[in-house]
Amino acid sequence: MVSLDKNNRVAYIPLMQIPNEKGDVFHAVKKSDNHFKGFGEAYFTTVKNGAIKGWKKHTLMHMNLVVIHGEVCFYLIDDQNNWNASYTLGPKNYGCLSVSPGIWVAFKGLTDQKNIILNVASEPHVPEEAITKPLSDFPLW
Repeated sequence: MVSLDKNNRVAYIPLMQIPNEKGDVFHAVKKSDNHFKGFGEAYFTTVKNGAIKGWKKHTLMHMNLVVIHGEVCFYLIDDQNNWNASYTLGPKNYGCLSVSPGIWVAFKGLTDQKNIILNVASEPHVPEEAITKPLSDFPLW
């Protein structure tokens, strides 16, 4: 596990890909993983090439984000600790981006193919649990 911030609130975890002649296996999250904070729900979202979704900050939900198809750049901001970063996931950098509550997240699709993200979340989706802001509120460095 590679921590992306000094407070260990965001981490990148390389994941296994197991080649198989009938179809490959791509690991995502195990309950024994240190970054796994419990299961609320798993869902997929897509983002079109060049489109940006965000900004969203969860107040309770811990996200485990895996790009299962295409390539996506994630933008992360911790406005409490004056920290920001960007991280790209896809076939060349296959892993899990583990994001704690309180981190602003936006993401951009980088390929013409379908960009698909899996989120294994610690909490079920409840609209009132998240705070959203327009993209113009934070620069995408």
